[in-house]
Amino acid sequence: MTTFERYLTVWVALCIVAGIGLGHLFPHVFAAVGAAEVARVNLPVAALIWLMIVPMLLRIDFSALGQVAQHWRGIGVTLFVNWAVKPFSMAALGWLFIGWLFRPYLPADQIDSYIAGLIILAAAPCTAMVFVWSNLTRGEPHFTLSQVALNDAIMVFAFAPLVGLLLGLSAITVPWDTLLLSVVLYILVPVILAQALRHRLLARGGEAALASLLARLQPLSLAALLATLVLLFGFQGGQILAQPLVIALLAVPILIQVYFNAGLAYLLNRLSGEQHCVAGPSALIGASNFFELAVAAAISLFGLQSGAALATVVGVLIEVPVMLTVVWIVNRSKDWYERRPAAERAAPLP
Repeated sequence: MTTFERYLTVWVALCIVAGIGLGHLFPHVFAAVGAAEVARVNLPVAALIWLMIVPMLLRIDFSALGQVAQHWRGIGVTLFVNWAVKPFSMAALGWLFIGWLFRPYLPADQIDSYIAGLIILAAAPCTAMVFVWSNLTRGEPHFTLSQVALNDAIMVFAFAPLVGLLLGLSAITVPWDTLLLSVVLYILVPVILAQALRHRLLARGGEAALASLLARLQPLSLAALLATLVLLFGFQGGQILAQPLVIALLAVPILIQVYFNAGLAYLLNRLSGEQHCVAGPSALIGASNFFELAVAAAISLFGLQSGAALATVVGVLIEVPVMLTVVWIVNRSKDWYERRPAAERAAPLP
C-alpha cells in the first residue's frame, strides 16, 4: 500500500473541508458542473469516474477464471457472502438504522436516498484494493486474482438486477433506463476497454509494460477520486453543515456490515476446511466494496446533491481504516484459525 493509499481517510477528510468551502465560495461554478448532463449522466463526473475505474480494471486478468476450481471452497464462500448476503444485510441495516432508529436525526426528504446509497455501495464487490488487503494477510495470490476476476464477470450481469430488486423492496423508485446506462458506462465499457488495453500492452511489452502504465495511472486515478469527492461535498456542504451528524450516522450500518460479512466469510472458510491463506482474502473480499462504481452509480441514479451520493462517499471515508482493522484481526487470529483437529480439515487439493 502506498503512503497515499494508507492515508486515504485523511485526504477524504480534507476533500470534505475543501469541497464545502469551495461550494460556498463558488456556487455558480458548482451549479455549472451539475448542469453539464446528458441523459442524466454528469459529463465531468463521468470523465473522473473513468479515470478512477479503468486503471483498476487493468489489473484484472480474466484468464485467471481457469483457476477457480483450485480453491472451490473459498470461491464458494466468497460468492455466497458477496452476492447472497452482503447486499441484503446492508439493505436490512439501512432499513433498521436509517429508516427507523436514526430517522429523527436525518433530513426526512433524504431517508430513502440514503438507504439507496447504502444498497448501491454493498452491491459491488471490491476490485483493486483487494490485492492490497490480500498481500497484507499473506493471502494466496491465485485465489485472490481468480476471485476478483469472477466477481467482475458476475457484476456485469448481476449489479443492475440486484440493485433494482433491493431498491424495489425498499419502495424506492427504480429508474431502470438510468441504472442500465450506468452498468454500460461504468462496468461493461470500462471492462472491455481495460482488457483490450491490457492485452495490447502484454503483447507488446509484457508485464513490465503493464506495470509501467499502472504506475503512471495510479496517481491519476487517486487524484480523480479526490476531485470527485470535492465536487460531491461542494454540492452537499449546506446539508452537512445543517446536519453535522449525518456522516457519523451513515457510517454505523457500513461498519456493522463490514465486520459482519468479514466474520461470516472467515468462519465459513474455517468450517469448510479452507486454508488460512485463502480465508483471509476471502473475508476481505466479502467485506469491502467497489466504492468507485458505487459513487458513479449513485450520482447517475440520484444526482450529485443526493443523499445516495453522500452515503457512498461515507464508504470511501472509512474504507482504509476499517479494512486495516480487518487485516489485523485476520493476521492475529491465524493460530486460532489453524488450531483444530486434523480430522476436521479437508484434504488439500492436488
